[in-house]
Amino acid sequence: MASESRTVLLAALAGNTVIAVTKFIASAVSGSSAMFAEGVHSVVDTGNQLLMLLGLRRARKPADEHYPFGHGKEVYFWSFVVAVSIFAVGAGVSLYEGIHHIRHPEALGNPAINYVVLLIAIVAEGVAWRYAWREFQRARGELGPFEAVRKGKDPTLFVVLFEDSAALLGLVVALAGVTAAQVTGNPVYDGIASVIIGAILGTVALWLAFETKGLLIGEAAHQGVRQRIAEIARAQPGVEAVNEVIALHMGPSHIIATLSLDFRDELSAREVEATAAALNRAIKEAFPDVRRVFVEMEAAEAHAAQAQGA
Repeated sequence: MASESRTVLLAALAGNTVIAVTKFIASAVSGSSAMFAEGVHSVVDTGNQLLMLLGLRRARKPADEHYPFGHGKEVYFWSFVVAVSIFAVGAGVSLYEGIHHIRHPEALGNPAINYVVLLIAIVAEGVAWRYAWREFQRARGELGPFEAVRKGKDPTLFVVLFEDSAALLGLVVALAGVTAAQVTGNPVYDGIASVIIGAILGTVALWLAFETKGLLIGEAAHQGVRQRIAEIARAQPGVEAVNEVIALHMGPSHIIATLSLDFRDELSAREVEATAAALNRAIKEAFPDVRRVFVEMEAAEAHAAQAQGA
């Protein structure tokens, strides 16, 4: 999964770098506010992909004394930074530039370069979006698109998909604004397009921030994973009852599991130890992403009483 995420990010990074340069050249030649907003958008996307690559690299660092569960949440942190950067830089600059152009409209220069750059960018972004969508489809399995985003534990895939979707929509808006400004002779339409692009970026940023917040705080593993872990525990001959299973994501491919179990009263300490060791092996064989398993011994009645008191 990490290699797939890295490939998606590198493909998007290469495309956005080239597109950003061409957009700024077109903006300088034509004086288009919408084209400038699109250039800023591409620069922000390029920076975001670098941040996500940094997050993937730092997440691979092994556990140490200060971070005993590893650095897997680095991916979540940098995903949240990406959301903030899209909102603060991309949306902010686009809105400012658009409002400024509406209040102080200036006639566009040679618009032909805008059309050429925008059409090339639409094709390039379309290719990048298709690649990101294909990887997203592969990762989401049988889940619906929105459910996959809500339940997904690897933000790099849907962050790139969100960015590419916003980029395509922004390019269409910029093309419409430049065309309207040229046809009507009113440059205000170009500024309006810039404002709309800013609104698109702001919406995407807020959605990304909402989705990555839960991952950053700490989301549970999928319900199916938790249920299967409970089934594995119940199958152990020394386990009387499974009181609770908590499985938490410390990264896209890093889960820690804590189980509260009621062991059979007749078991010796050695047998309890053997049962816990067998359970640990069985869980990790079923789910390689589970890196640590913690077992708490607690009578079912005591656990129920504690749960009612809480």
